[in-house]
Amino acid sequence: MPKETRLYDLLGVQPEATEAEIKRGYYKMAKEFHPDRNPDHGDKFKEISYAYEILSDAEKRQMYDRHGEERLKEGGGGGGYGSAEDLFSSIFGGGGFFGMGGGGGGRRRQRRGEDLVHPLEVTLEDLYNGKVTKLALRKNVICTVCSGKGGKNPDSVKSCDGCKGSGVKVTLRQLGPGMVQQLQSVCTKCRGQGEVIKEKDRCKKCRGNKVVQEKKVLEIYIDKGMRHKQKIVFTGEGDQEPDVVPGDVIIVLQEAEHSTFKRNDADLLVEQEITLFEALCGFEFVLTHLDGRTLLIKSNPGEIIKPGDVKEIAGEGMPMWKQPFDKGLLIIKFSIKFPEAISPDAAKVLQKVLPNPEPLPPLHMGEYEEAFLQDYGTAERASGNHGNARREAYDEDEEHGGGSRLDCTQQ
Repeated sequence: MPKETRLYDLLGVQPEATEAEIKRGYYKMAKEFHPDRNPDHGDKFKEISYAYEILSDAEKRQMYDRHGEERLKEGGGGGGYGSAEDLFSSIFGGGGFFGMGGGGGGRRRQRRGEDLVHPLEVTLEDLYNGKVTKLALRKNVICTVCSGKGGKNPDSVKSCDGCKGSGVKVTLRQLGPGMVQQLQSVCTKCRGQGEVIKEKDRCKKCRGNKVVQEKKVLEIYIDKGMRHKQKIVFTGEGDQEPDVVPGDVIIVLQEAEHSTFKRNDADLLVEQEITLFEALCGFEFVLTHLDGRTLLIKSNPGEIIKPGDVKEIAGEGMPMWKQPFDKGLLIIKFSIKFPEAISPDAAKVLQKVLPNPEPLPPLHMGEYEEAFLQDYGTAERASGNHGNARREAYDEDEEHGGGSRLDCTQQ
């Protein structure tokens, strides 16, 4: 039978209670007396938290059962958690109170490190043909000398007494009757590590940092058909920390602009200019593809290409990702280069082979006016110049008193 039972009474459990019963008792009483729900019982909540801190630790509980609370305080048994909130985080997985936002299973989820995102510029040729490239980066790895402890031996590392090993200092400030504010800050003594190591006991390789920097070379396989902004993930290749799951290295492909081809999903687009003669009489031209092959592209016999016409060649587009033998379309958009002028003799030749225009209706002298074409914008420019000249002449006329003016001054 324990010497005292006050701490058991605070949790509403018997002295022979199991660890699970103590945990359930603490959860029940803490929920009832938490300041958010019962602001007038802040001290009671602190006592409940203290009771659980002692009774959940086998060594401290044994000392309390044998010698009582007074001897426990003399032995420094009141530490271990920075605050009641730390207790909840320890028991229920953190992230909230009364089961909200936390891991309800009672286990603390292992923290995961940050991902390292690295953009990688690739050419359209790389995405068409596939490529293997290497990326060198520097990352933190756990020190092999001290196995991530930071000290020469396990006894070198001490729990920070400033934050009780939590890395965070939590203080409660009374704002008014029934109002308590909880303030949380990084412990300045251990800089949030929760541990302190004397200078003379620190590991010589990592200087107590537990990790060292190391060069890592990653081989990146760019598969045929990959796309702009597609991600290649190297799982667990991020920075290492003790008791932390390493994050990933994520390579994000950045497709560079190509001088000839434009990509639209699995299709490739090309703009091709041909002459008016080629548009009417047929054409052929060569196109160097992304894999170095030379394509000879011809028009169909008797086919006339009009400005803006779009043609396609099946199976000459981009390969499909993970299906490299299936390819999209090569799409060609045509524009026509017209001659600047044509001689009358050439016009007569063309008149014989080209369709004649529709004849004009019969017109008689005096029934029509001739209109002369000019380049678009010519009239606007001329109007602007003439308008300036007219305004200048008008202003000059006013200066010399020319013209009659109506005086509207009221008598």
